[in-house]
Amino acid sequence: MSLDPDSPSTTNRDWIFPSQSFNLPRTPARRFSSSYPRTTSFQNSLSHPPSNSTPPAVPRTLRRRISHLHRIVERESSVDAVTDGKSNDFAVQSEDSPSSGNETTSVYKKFTSFFRRFTVSRQAACIIAILVMCFACLVHKNFSLHNQVNDLQGSLLNQLAIANESLGGGTVVVMAERDKEEMELDIAKMEFDFRGTSVICRSGSPLILADLKKVSVSKARAIVVLAEDGNADQSDARALRTVLSLTGVKEGLRGHLVVELGDLDNEVLVKLVGGDLVETVVAHDVIGRLMIQCARQPGLAQIWEDILGFENCEFYIKKWPQLHGMQFEEVLISFPDAIPCGIKVASSGGKIILNPDDSYVLQEGDEVLVIAEDDDSYAPAALPMVKEASLMHIVRPTRKPQKILLTGWRRDIDDMIVVLDAFLAHGSELWMFNEVSEKEREKKLTDGGLDISRLANIILVNREGNAVIRRHLESLPLESFDSILILADESVEDSAIQADSRSLATLLLIRDIQAKRLPYRESMVSKIHGGSYSQGSWREEMQQASDKSVIISEILDPRTKNLLSMSKISDYVLSNELVSMALAMVAEDRQINDVLEELFAEEGNEMQIRGAALYLCDSEELSFYEVLLRARQRREIVIGYRLANADKAVINPPAKAERRKWSVKDVFVVIADKE
Repeated sequence: MSLDPDSPSTTNRDWIFPSQSFNLPRTPARRFSSSYPRTTSFQNSLSHPPSNSTPPAVPRTLRRRISHLHRIVERESSVDAVTDGKSNDFAVQSEDSPSSGNETTSVYKKFTSFFRRFTVSRQAACIIAILVMCFACLVHKNFSLHNQVNDLQGSLLNQLAIANESLGGGTVVVMAERDKEEMELDIAKMEFDFRGTSVICRSGSPLILADLKKVSVSKARAIVVLAEDGNADQSDARALRTVLSLTGVKEGLRGHLVVELGDLDNEVLVKLVGGDLVETVVAHDVIGRLMIQCARQPGLAQIWEDILGFENCEFYIKKWPQLHGMQFEEVLISFPDAIPCGIKVASSGGKIILNPDDSYVLQEGDEVLVIAEDDDSYAPAALPMVKEASLMHIVRPTRKPQKILLTGWRRDIDDMIVVLDAFLAHGSELWMFNEVSEKEREKKLTDGGLDISRLANIILVNREGNAVIRRHLESLPLESFDSILILADESVEDSAIQADSRSLATLLLIRDIQAKRLPYRESMVSKIHGGSYSQGSWREEMQQASDKSVIISEILDPRTKNLLSMSKISDYVLSNELVSMALAMVAEDRQINDVLEELFAEEGNEMQIRGAALYLCDSEELSFYEVLLRARQRREIVIGYRLANADKAVINPPAKAERRKWSVKDVFVVIADKE
């Protein structure tokens, strides 16, 4: 692998890393799976064109991408990219590149000349990233991202591009201990709509200050360090070294670090080293907590998918001096195009308070946390005339013990058990079904820090078996569980397709077994001639079974969600995509990390789905503002709703002052104290 010419020679770097596969959103079949340094036929044609042959054909989609990037280069070419008195154009000149005099090298020259003309602007402050093994860094306009070349990269690039589309796009620098041209080909073949954002690739190590200096890391507004696939402790150790390296930059860092970790236990050490510069996102912990919330409240996964991404509505924090002196109850109805849900209190050192008291008066320096479509899509307006609807005094039902099934094993399952113990009512049962032997299971839980004797609300029930073997599943009382969580088993989690295939097989087997055990089975058989089942009746049985118990499947590959969405027999948590969304949000605004941590924690506020009967009567005519104020009497903030005949919820609805008739079958999405 060749480095940039200005790189100091080193002997302590391991340059041979396996090339990770990409998720290609638009062309699933074109997935990279070859290992480095193996190259594709197209790469070989660029590096070694025959001396007397016609130029190699460039794929149509790649031509479109090169054309688009070439236009970006023409805009960037006039930018003076000088850092510390040296040129910052570090394109790699491969030793085996064809000579300029060879008439057969025109395609190669057209392809590589674009990348060589990329410059990193001192003013753009888009810099570097840190890598773990095959990590590739993404740097966005005022961003520096350290990203591994795995399934997260496409989602993360997408979120950063969407977030900055309103600004005309930005610049993303991909830095990795990989060949520069190989990275460029990987990104070009993603067929990704960058929405005006340009991408720059750089070869280098985040542990070498000279490589960090090349990409002006000190001027980046945010640096994102992604976790490495494989062993969580090794990945977190590499992330820790990266944080140490970055904090040692003598010029200092302008921005903050966003570090994805694999194990919650390592979070304290990384924060100790990084100090105030670091924001951490523990991917497994976030997904585990999200799955637990979704198991308790069906439909919540779609809400989180909308709020975490930049395509719909998300969190923003901004100061509005004209609101100073107003009570929070008035602030709630001051934004026609946003929903306030918290206050950043200046007098408390910038602490964010979710769901504050109505009587709280905004002081000078306070900022308002809202859910809005974009940071420039909302502003306060004159207070509307809202008729305050009287509260219906309906007693909220008390929590009842639940029976939960966990299939599969993941390294942080001990943390999930602790969270479940905090969320569930006393007397609940947690069944664990996986291939880990009971003796080894107890040892792993103990090594993870779980003291089973201290569980206050749940009773653990262990069962051993394979979740894709029908006879093993049939030994379980599947019809009696309130919720079933299908985890991406750690034995196959490195392969998204294999993990998702296993989850789908488990899901279908469970639903089929449940359907055959439900009491309506015999009546349905009598209605179908000869007892045979059509495809429609099979799906009806599956959906009937889904009404009896909730199944949440952890999905790694975005393409798998289409299968689950069409079947409507299971909810799902798209883990890789949700993690990339959270990373992008924290990179955009580090304050949002405090909001997400509270919403996922065992205490404080959380996202909840409430039945409309708690707030209104059937066919009652109310505006959204009136529902909002009625919910405030329960100390809740309504952020959206889902109508009885709708598949998706509406977050931050328009026309909030218009009155409409509601049904008790509708549901509202609220932010409220945890029960």
